[in-house]
Amino acid sequence: MSDTRKVTLKAFRFNAETDYLPYYKQYEMEVGKDELVLDLLNRIKWEHDGSFSYRRSCRHGICGACAIKVNGKPVLACKQNAMELLDLFNNELVFEPQSKKRVVKDMIIDKKDFWDKHAAIKPYVECEVEAHPEHETKQSIEEFDKFLDSDLCIQCGSCHYACPALEVNEDYFGPAAFVAAYRFTVDTRDEAGKERLEMTAEMGQGVWDCVKCYECAEACPKEINPIEKITKLHNMQFEQGVAVSNIATRHAEGFVRSIRKHGFLDEADIVIYSEGYLGMYKHLKTAVKMLKAGKIHWQDSVPFIDNVPKSKNLDEIQKLIEISMTNKL
Repeated sequence: MSDTRKVTLKAFRFNAETDYLPYYKQYEMEVGKDELVLDLLNRIKWEHDGSFSYRRSCRHGICGACAIKVNGKPVLACKQNAMELLDLFNNELVFEPQSKKRVVKDMIIDKKDFWDKHAAIKPYVECEVEAHPEHETKQSIEEFDKFLDSDLCIQCGSCHYACPALEVNEDYFGPAAFVAAYRFTVDTRDEAGKERLEMTAEMGQGVWDCVKCYECAEACPKEINPIEKITKLHNMQFEQGVAVSNIATRHAEGFVRSIRKHGFLDEADIVIYSEGYLGMYKHLKTAVKMLKAGKIHWQDSVPFIDNVPKSKNLDEIQKLIEISMTNKL
């Protein structure tokens, strides 16, 4: 097998100062088996077009500057092997910025929204300490382990700009900000945890608008898994009495209620519990589709009649729920 491959690359090109519309430009080159995406970006600039622009810095996967999308897949250019992507995408690579609507020039975007949301979450330990402390503040290994690698975030923005919830709701903090909120709220030296939990509990901007698509987990080049931290924030809001009763929190409670009652999810009951009988009418079209697919049955939604089948292991399921519950609904 050859160590090189002749390919045609496409790169997104746009200069906000001079161009009316973006376009794609093709470049042909021999790609070696050990070359990274960053090497190909460098070669486009050095061998083909000196005006091609992108961000780069450390080349060691720790600064996050070179994050882009290749064929829609978020990557850290200095970490991603190019030949692996060529195998995955049948020898066709398209380089694009993290967010097309925020492009300044080519691969460079304006990340102001990312940094503003990161700053708003108070990404630092807030604590009143003596001006001249006599000793350092220590943490146990157990306390440190609660960070769950959230302190390894390099603020590359890959999860942020891969998030579909953020794409349609600009008020949403986004997964990177939630990772920071979790990291500093769980820190035993911090005193601003409740304030962060209140911010992340707000409808529209907070964790309850997460759609659980796992795109952030797929995008993260450091494998931090932001969805895990979002779930932890959900639980912490309940545990610390920050969560308020609304459609989102009742939806979460409805899942537990349904499993405890049946051992199975009762989708119809979850909607009724979350939004009430009047609120469920806006979901009628979806309900009809679910009825046709056998996902729900019309008698399931009749008040005071329990027609949902029960799990044969219901007693064991109920015991597991009681053992794992960290708050009472």
